[in-house]
Amino acid sequence: MANNVEITMLFDIYGEMLTEKQRDFLNYYYNDDLSLSEIAENEGITRQGVRDAIKRAETQLYDMEARLGFARKNEETAQRMNDIIACAEKINEYNLEHDLSREINETTVRIKSLALSVIE
Repeated sequence: MANNVEITMLFDIYGEMLTEKQRDFLNYYYNDDLSLSEIAENEGITRQGVRDAIKRAETQLYDMEARLGFARKNEETAQRMNDIIACAEKINEYNLEHDLSREINETTVRIKSLALSVIE
């Protein structure tokens, strides 16, 4: 299952760099949950041909990630944004326990909102 999630994520990032057929096959297989046999029947090719095309496309996705690292960078950015959100929440909690500055409260809400917009 983890492999499916990983392929889907890589497909979202690098899919446009694949051929139209590769995109179609990956979409049918991972997003539409069609079997290799169903794809083969719909496309008028052998099951083995579909499997080979999907495996080549998966290899290309992994190669692109190894060279470019966009998925890894996105994951790192999301983690850092979650850390920023946690820090803003701590500041807000401290503020509520002590001075209750409206400006600090509004600023921490804005920080959290901006961080969430980056990772969504």
